[in-house]
Amino acid sequence: MPHRPNPRPGRTIGDHGVIGNLDTAALVAIDGSIDFMCWPHLDSPTVFAALLDPEQGGEFSVTPDLDGARRRQLYIPETNVLCTRWMSVQGSVELADFMPHPETNARVPRSVVRRIRVSRGTVRIRACCRPRLDYAKCVPEVAWYGDSVVFHDGAHALRLGATVPLVMGDGEASAEFELERGEEAWFVLCDEECDPLDAAECRVALETTAEAWRGWTRRSNYRGRWRERVDRSALVLKLLTSHSHGSIAAAATFGLPEATGAGRNWDYRATWIRDASFTVYAFMRLGYVEEAEHFRQWTEARIMALDEGAALRVMYALDGHEAMAEGTLDHLAGYARSQPVRIGNAARKQTQLDIFGELMDSIYLSNKYGTAISHAGWAHVRRLVDHVRERWGDADEGIWEIRDEPRHFLHSRLMCWVALDRAVRLAGKRSLPGPVVEWAGERDRIAEDIWENFRHPEHGYFVQARGGRDLDASLLMMPLVRFVSATDPVWLKTLDAIGEQLTDDGLVFRYRNADGLEGGEGAFTTCTFWYVECLARAGRLHEAREIMARGVLYANHLGLFSEELSLLGEPLGNFPQALTHLAFISAAYYLDRQLSHPEGLVWQP
Repeated sequence: MPHRPNPRPGRTIGDHGVIGNLDTAALVAIDGSIDFMCWPHLDSPTVFAALLDPEQGGEFSVTPDLDGARRRQLYIPETNVLCTRWMSVQGSVELADFMPHPETNARVPRSVVRRIRVSRGTVRIRACCRPRLDYAKCVPEVAWYGDSVVFHDGAHALRLGATVPLVMGDGEASAEFELERGEEAWFVLCDEECDPLDAAECRVALETTAEAWRGWTRRSNYRGRWRERVDRSALVLKLLTSHSHGSIAAAATFGLPEATGAGRNWDYRATWIRDASFTVYAFMRLGYVEEAEHFRQWTEARIMALDEGAALRVMYALDGHEAMAEGTLDHLAGYARSQPVRIGNAARKQTQLDIFGELMDSIYLSNKYGTAISHAGWAHVRRLVDHVRERWGDADEGIWEIRDEPRHFLHSRLMCWVALDRAVRLAGKRSLPGPVVEWAGERDRIAEDIWENFRHPEHGYFVQARGGRDLDASLLMMPLVRFVSATDPVWLKTLDAIGEQLTDDGLVFRYRNADGLEGGEGAFTTCTFWYVECLARAGRLHEAREIMARGVLYANHLGLFSEELSLLGEPLGNFPQALTHLAFISAAYYLDRQLSHPEGLVWQP
């Protein structure tokens, strides 16, 4: 494909904030452009994808005519209402972006609302809405609908309204206008069948949306050292959580590369089962029991829907159906010309035995702190536990979803141990029927296998795969799931080896050995916070706090984490990444408790 110059070479993955309505989300760049959005749901086709192709992808830009303007971006505190500011000698402009919160009862609940306000001077502004529907497969037709404009391609349609005059163009609608100090203009993008909100309705929607987010944020029980960052991480997780289904997407995007110029460009707009325990744990720790319960109901429904002999899937669509098959969008240039741009995910067909451990951990925690499991639900759980008893010795593709020959990964073996351990604990706690003695015996056999066959032959620390020598950052889960004491000598050797071989300035790499994929990859942001928590649990609080300080610096200007980081510490991969925000919450919670009790460590589960 011929080279396509990027007209905005400075716009990177990290140069964005995210807004949403618990059904879909949009990325807003620091230059005021919405350059990534799927509609009407998070896993629907894109309507804006300039982040993946500046020429063809489509975007909704706002450009004040201000020479040498300095740009700033911030969230209204405790909300997901995003403000972008331009400040120059000539004047100042603020753009507020949001989607109405579902609890506000706005007349048009599914819409993107943009308010442009001048706070100093008189400023001329140009706004241009250039959607490219259905993954930018064609330029839509544009037609008037009263004072608003409709974009349609035959199968999809969107409608744009504004409080300033619009001008139609080829596949776009624009407006050029001048605002004086204190004046404002509103733009509303919504479904074709809806009349866009008027200015008065927009003001009410902004006020009630902000208040709904504030009310939710203030339910958190975290008051520690990293409160604002923890609140932001919780707000990100909430944005990625489906209001209708209770599922949580791994990220808001697809196709953003783990290594530029290579093929590691995956789609994360689905729900991975392994995120269940992390999600439940994070929400419950912060006091968001309703969200944890909603997610538990979603996972229970997946278990109950399994046919006899059917295996639990690695991932699901947000509505609980089978996740989309992997395909490519070859007409898109890709972020930093990284192709192919993938939608769907072939990992949906992989064997990843670790998912049973994460699922059982979430079920155990939900029963411990939330609603007790039903008799029918327990019957289905028993089937899953028996499946683990039979299959724990198999090779699989593992947590990192390698596209190579299956291996015997320690992390997968560890999580099979977790599945059996939590089943034994839950049966005892709730007096539930089941072959507990057999489960406990199989659990202990897994533990013996790990201790005997997953150690470095010379140094004795734990290794990635059976009989191997390589390390893997997923080993950091071993003390976090209580398989091994955080101060066990063998574990401390492992922790030191990970620090020596897989870390750099707070960056933590997943592994160093081959994984069957082209090119290298960046450091995995989630692993940084697993590492922090392991250091804290080992009593090495000064180290933990230093790595934490380095780790939070790798968030972007709004406190959002990408999936990975380049060797220069630049954001890579899909964004924002739910798993990283979950890991950060856990690390911040545990480390803060330990630092607050210098006279002695505080035990935490």
